[in-house]
Amino acid sequence: MIKLLILNGPNMNLLGLREPELYGRESYADLCEKIRAHAAKRGMEADLYQSNHEGDLVDQIQAACGVYDGIVINPAAYTHTSIAIPDALMAVKIPAVEVHITDPSKREAFRGVSYVRSACVATITGHGTDGYTEAMDLLQQILKK
Repeated sequence: MIKLLILNGPNMNLLGLREPELYGRESYADLCEKIRAHAAKRGMEADLYQSNHEGDLVDQIQAACGVYDGIVINPAAYTHTSIAIPDALMAVKIPAVEVHITDPSKREAFRGVSYVRSACVATITGHGTDGYTEAMDLLQQILKK
């Protein structure tokens, strides 16, 4: 069975409250349920983790080595600031897909840079929370090859 780690960065715990005109009204709990249901339907296992702290996300990536087959990561604001997160992803060599609920390239200029992208096999942006399930399906295809 394919095991995925779903990582969410800062403020994702406020999903549904934070700028609902951008991120929608779906709560973080709703997103977690959606991911778990999709994993079950596709015969995968998905563990979820959210943190507002960069080091916690790095620790989770490092601990994933030898445990998970793939990572879906929404680094949120750390997308544009973190070198540690892509370094960790490259170190563990686990295929990862970067996900963003909105399309950062259509927002403020500073959101146009993703340091994480270079460490990922794909990036899905602007598909709302469906981007997570798309990323899971993509990793399942990649890992079955």
